[in-house]
Amino acid sequence: MRELRPWISLIFRRPGRLLVGGLLILITLLSGMGLLALSGWFITATALTGLLLATGVQASLNLYIPGGGIRFFAVARTVARYAERVYNHDTVLRLLTDIRVALFERLSLAARYRRTALRGPQWLSRLTNDVDALDTLYLRLIAPTALAALVTALLIVVAWVFYSQALAIGLLITLLPAFLVATVVVYLRTRHLVYRQTDARERARTDVIEHIEGFAELTAAGRTGKHAALCLRQADQIARNDSRADTRTGWNLGLAQVMVNLAVVLAVWMGLQLFQQGSVTGPVVVLLPVALLGLLEVYSMLPDAFARLGGTLASAARLNRDCVAESAAGSAASQPPADPRHALELDQVTVRFGDHSPVISRFDLAVLNGEWVNIIGNSGAGKSSLAEVMAGLEIPASGCARRITSAYLTQQTVLFEDTLKANLLIGRPDASDADVWRVLGLVAMADRFTREPAQLNTWLGSMGSQLSGGEARRIALARVLLNEAPLIILDEPFTGVDTHTRNSITADMKQWLGEKTVVALGHAPEALPASDRTLRLS
Repeated sequence: MRELRPWISLIFRRPGRLLVGGLLILITLLSGMGLLALSGWFITATALTGLLLATGVQASLNLYIPGGGIRFFAVARTVARYAERVYNHDTVLRLLTDIRVALFERLSLAARYRRTALRGPQWLSRLTNDVDALDTLYLRLIAPTALAALVTALLIVVAWVFYSQALAIGLLITLLPAFLVATVVVYLRTRHLVYRQTDARERARTDVIEHIEGFAELTAAGRTGKHAALCLRQADQIARNDSRADTRTGWNLGLAQVMVNLAVVLAVWMGLQLFQQGSVTGPVVVLLPVALLGLLEVYSMLPDAFARLGGTLASAARLNRDCVAESAAGSAASQPPADPRHALELDQVTVRFGDHSPVISRFDLAVLNGEWVNIIGNSGAGKSSLAEVMAGLEIPASGCARRITSAYLTQQTVLFEDTLKANLLIGRPDASDADVWRVLGLVAMADRFTREPAQLNTWLGSMGSQLSGGEARRIALARVLLNEAPLIILDEPFTGVDTHTRNSITADMKQWLGEKTVVALGHAPEALPASDRTLRLS
């Protein structure tokens, strides 16, 4: 269970909401059991009173108090159920937010070799299926299990206090195995199967996505049918294993319900003995067995939850393995230069990926505050790797990188499926519309959006699909220029931008950035803004 520890600790950061949600579930369960028990008592008492009256024995029964109690429990159960569903589903959405934020924080601090180790479909599985397996952990597993144990213990105590110690011990002997069968035994019987199923589903999902994306290539190679058959075999195997897991879960659910019903029979049998001894009245005999029937509602939720626990553990293990935040990255990102005159210091930095030869070896660089430095080199010289070290996104294999707060334009243009304004405000959330228009004018994009009906609220589409490559690059550049960080790192800032527009932008950048420090990386000096000095990577 150690795989779940970081996520459970994350879930329990909201103890107040979890406590209120658990209380609402408890009120719902107790109201349902109270409704059953009081109704059983009332029906029995009414029947006995009628029999006594029929035999000529004087008898009376207050109909109003138990009738009011029945109505109270009925209304309380309905209201509590509604409140519990609304409140706990809101809690689950908040927990989902916490999990996703924590996950993206980990990813932002992970080394590039971890981020590139998985293919796109695998990351899709991490960010959807694996996260979904964790976000309902409290509502599906933790809360029902704790409340089932609490209500079971409560009924045993009631039997001990109001009936007899023998009955309480008998209920313990029958209900404890029922609880274990519905929880621990289900988990032990399904964990390995469900654990493997999670990996099998990911492989099948990856193959299906690659089948769709690579359909043209598969058709050209004449492999479409064989690859489709592979996907179908995987789906068939998953379905068979699901059936096996469901069968095992069903048997355990049935066995747990049989044990609960045995507890009901035991309560009736021993209750009748107590009635014969004059220890309890006839209606009271019915109270406990009917209340025990209410346990079936909560016990029926447990086997399915514990049958999925193996898959939840698999999801947590994958997230822990593939989304590890490197502690060194966090410390490097916040470590200031040793010399206060410097904005950036690289000391004997070596960048290596895996067991391959170093991309950059023993690299030294000191950039003064306010200095503009260009770094040029051919493709594959290590410019982007060096930029990621400068920005704190990559950990050097050796050496040390220190910097002041920085903003980084990556070589790959990334725009979100949102409005123009929302994409730009990522760089500076408190920027005014006037600031946004000014930076758009700097990158020669103001006229483009002035003509749009929605202007700043123009929808950019998926990955900026409504823009050309050069336009998307300029929007990404504007987002970095809008940032107030004192160090700006630009990796190929003018990719896809024509020469005239590039010259126009570079002429205004110096005035816009003022005293900020700029490090720009590109393949040639003419592809970068004017600088105080230029370094070449061989």
